[in-house]
Amino acid sequence: MDSSCGLTDNRASPPSSLIVSPAGGGGGVSSSHRKRRTLVAPEMNLSLDQSEGSLLSDDFLDTSDDLDINVDDIDTPDETDSLEFITNGNDLEWEDDTPVASAKAGPANGSGDVDEDGNTNNGRLWRTVIIGEQEHRIDMQVIRPYVRVITHGGYYGEGLNAIIVFSACYLPDSSCADYHYIMENLFLYVVSSLEMLVAEDYLIIYMNGATPRSKMPGISWLKKCYQMIDRRLRKNLKSLVIAHPTWFIRTVLAISRPFISVKFMNKIQYVHSLDELAEIVPMEHVHVPECVVQFDEERIKARRERMEQEQRQQEQQQQSAPQDPIKKSERPKSVIVNQ
Repeated sequence: MDSSCGLTDNRASPPSSLIVSPAGGGGGVSSSHRKRRTLVAPEMNLSLDQSEGSLLSDDFLDTSDDLDINVDDIDTPDETDSLEFITNGNDLEWEDDTPVASAKAGPANGSGDVDEDGNTNNGRLWRTVIIGEQEHRIDMQVIRPYVRVITHGGYYGEGLNAIIVFSACYLPDSSCADYHYIMENLFLYVVSSLEMLVAEDYLIIYMNGATPRSKMPGISWLKKCYQMIDRRLRKNLKSLVIAHPTWFIRTVLAISRPFISVKFMNKIQYVHSLDELAEIVPMEHVHVPECVVQFDEERIKARRERMEQEQRQQEQQQQSAPQDPIKKSERPKSVIVNQ
């Protein structure tokens, strides 16, 4: 090689052995009496050709038969196994073309012990949904006690005309902690559930019975729900049946007229018992809360007792009324005949 390249042949050859000295034992032993072990390094050619001793030679590329791997003996994960990647305490989010992605766990404060299910003890369970071409995150942990507020009640008529049941008795009480945060996430859950459950025309049953006023949703919440619902859902809604209406829910609907269309108001109808509701929609798959069933039975019993009491009062009034004396027959007036 030309010396102008800065490389000469006067370089020291690399060592071919490694001297290992045992560690010093007890004091008083001189270094001259220590035994030395010499490890001889194999000769290797670092050139990139396939000459003898090179890294690319057949001696280094060949593997022994002892290293053969039987793929059938390797345990591979099946569909039920999951692979979790944790980076800085945050789980990776995977999304597909569906509007609602699978739920995922994420710690609230970035720390916490992990239980057997993979959720943090002090964390949250999140669900990512797409509403109106916008992505939202729902805190499923905080609304878990209230998810029964909306259920699928089967189908009616011909086709996929869904029956959606909204049970107001499952709403949170306004006196609970973080009420507005719960209602905000519950609102997103209700709207996203409608988009998943509804394929064609649908009907909503609003179970208002056995719901105290403290659990009634406010006008602003109802207004937000109405405005957030997609135009397709508002158009495909055929009827809103309110079971066991009260003066309060009637007042709320009357106040809501300014921001609700006339077509939507015309779709509202009231039923005062579950028997009347059964005349409108099939009840085979409609989930009626137990408290609503008891409320309906109590109202029927109270109505029956009230009717019986009114009937007894009418009978008592008829018996206590004085009898009118028989009127004497009046003499017939003489008729004057003009001759």
